[in-house]
Amino acid sequence: MATITENSHHQDLIGFIWSIADKLRGPYRPPQYRRVMLPLIVLRRLDAVLEPTKLAVIEAKARYEAMGLKGEAFEKAIARVAIGGERQQFLYNTSEFTFQKLLDDADGIASNLINYINGFSSRARDIFEKFNFESEIQKLDESNRLYLIIKDFCKPEFDLSPSKLSNLQMGYLFEELVRKFNEQANEEAGDHFTPREVIRLMVNLVFCDETDVFKQGIYRSVYDPTLGTGGMLSVSEEHIKNQNPEAILGLFGQEYNPESYAICCSDLLIKDEPIDNIIYGDTLGVKNAKNKSNNFLPHDGHPDKQFHYMFANPPFGVEWKPEEDFIKDEYESLGFNGRFGAGLPRINDGSLLFLQHMISKMQPSPENGGDGSRVAIVFNGSPLFTGDAGSGESNIRRWIIENDWLDAVIALPDQMFYNTGIFTYIWLVTNKKAAHRKGKVQLIDGTKHYQKMKKSLGNKRNELSPEHITELVRLYGNFEDNGISEVENNGQTEKPICSKLFDNRQFGFLKITVERPLRLNFQVSPERLALLSEQTAFQNLATTKKRKDENVQQLEILAGENIQTQIIQALQKFDNNKLYLSRNEFEKELNQVLKKAGLNLKAPVKKAILSALGTADPEAEICRDSKGNPEADSSLRDTEIVPLPDDIALPLPLDYGKDGNLDKLIKLVKGHCQEYLEKEVLPHVMDAWIDFAKTKIGYEIPLNRHFYVYQPPRALDVIEDDIKALESDIMAMLAEVV
Repeated sequence: MATITENSHHQDLIGFIWSIADKLRGPYRPPQYRRVMLPLIVLRRLDAVLEPTKLAVIEAKARYEAMGLKGEAFEKAIARVAIGGERQQFLYNTSEFTFQKLLDDADGIASNLINYINGFSSRARDIFEKFNFESEIQKLDESNRLYLIIKDFCKPEFDLSPSKLSNLQMGYLFEELVRKFNEQANEEAGDHFTPREVIRLMVNLVFCDETDVFKQGIYRSVYDPTLGTGGMLSVSEEHIKNQNPEAILGLFGQEYNPESYAICCSDLLIKDEPIDNIIYGDTLGVKNAKNKSNNFLPHDGHPDKQFHYMFANPPFGVEWKPEEDFIKDEYESLGFNGRFGAGLPRINDGSLLFLQHMISKMQPSPENGGDGSRVAIVFNGSPLFTGDAGSGESNIRRWIIENDWLDAVIALPDQMFYNTGIFTYIWLVTNKKAAHRKGKVQLIDGTKHYQKMKKSLGNKRNELSPEHITELVRLYGNFEDNGISEVENNGQTEKPICSKLFDNRQFGFLKITVERPLRLNFQVSPERLALLSEQTAFQNLATTKKRKDENVQQLEILAGENIQTQIIQALQKFDNNKLYLSRNEFEKELNQVLKKAGLNLKAPVKKAILSALGTADPEAEICRDSKGNPEADSSLRDTEIVPLPDDIALPLPLDYGKDGNLDKLIKLVKGHCQEYLEKEVLPHVMDAWIDFAKTKIGYEIPLNRHFYVYQPPRALDVIEDDIKALESDIMAMLAEVV
């Protein structure tokens, strides 16, 4: 089955547009072509939509103005003539120009084009303001390019009329152009859009078990906080409307890139769908934002709204430094009353911030009297496992899993996206799990479900066919542990396990700290005595805190140096060959020596002496504190990863902050950890113990590990035969050269 991107008309249009863009070379470099081509394509699309009614609109304008119609009444009436029907979003152009008529006045084409743009309805004019296109018109005219470009746009082969190109096909056209323009600029195309077959998979997964959305007259809201050109909203709407034309949909989104925002709004405007729901701004938020032009909103544009369905493809591995101050203020001041109560990820990847943002916008669950929500979001591998136990990422995963919101994770093949060849993953998150899915997470390995593309698009060499999408949705819908799927691999049919089910608890673990006792021997040898001068507390004896009187400073330094000398002289009275295997024994003799020397030293200095003269010795006695408890040797400290107990209930009794009280948790897991210590650690190191005060909770989703299948290495004789064959080939080639 041929995809839209393989359609001959689509490919012809792409080639034709690129040939036009090449005429910009000179005044524009290839990475700058987008400044001209994208707004002109939007303009030509609108022109193609409105051109059939141009004369009727001009006549109606004169008639309505004579009648005294103004404001919304005028816009509503003129839009009815321009497009037909009762429109909610007014789209019209009252200027006398069309693209074809612009060619009638070559000398005045720049001013006429501006006049043409200003003749659009306010919604359409705002689109071109986001493109900042007017600043390019003069540049094009001065370089004698404007007339030539407009003339090419009027050629018959450049037909963007709705009868020739549907809104869906226009979406594909824009996506391909954005990819090619970004490729020229070496930018991240993934910041702007997701391949449509990936979106279709996400949409089919989200609506797999849904029934309410297909009831006649139902209202449902769809939201994308990283909107791009609006592909996820468009495909979601298409999927629902195909099965339920009477559904009432609210489409919402936010996008910080002005070009992508403008492209999305032009599509919605033509389809007569609300543009007010699409916000131009930074979803996460920017404190003291300087960009306030073109109605840029430096924070969440839908702060009090909740949505039924949410989709997103946040940028992969992009740092959130610009939003850091805003996000940290919200995290610290609002906690769980804001969006980021569970924690903050590392600064170099903000993906999980977007997921938290979306969870904050879920409808109340059915158990709490609401409709509930379903979320699909695309991540790279990092959010699955990055971050140590107790870190921001781990706590976010813990919060999601312990609240039983994580429904499934689907691993996609590599080389699926235009700007990267890495593996990607779809997370399904919901607060309306079916009864049989509660307390469980499904992992699906879809890495083998793909077909090679006939022609690569950037890094995208693989794609999902409709059959692959159907199979992955089947695996999800069947909810089967060790579910098998039939795949093709190098021409061979295989039936690997592609679906596994896990209890929520199985993704959590305890990171326990295992200590071993400190054992030191002591000796006042010249080598160890020399180390005393490197101890900070010893060095501080010969320093001064006086700042004003230099004489007093010098006296204090001299007095300190005198004490240092006395300490060295006192220690030299020890037998430098004697080795002490007990710290208590050595301290007793040390105190006697210092007392005889008349030295009354403070604790830090004594500690410095012990530190310099002591060294680790497994044969020495254990060093103990004042209560008789063994002291820990930090150099022997280790950590162990212990699975959560099978019978433990979620959520765990531990806050998500760094200073959460461990007492309740330790009561639940102490026996379990002691059993692990006795079984796994004590047989190897008999003097070890657990410091429960350092215990941390971690959560990770090791999807690849669960689907790993061991492949035994080839036999040595086979490898040897291959090497011999290669050697023979090399010798034969060398013989030909000689």
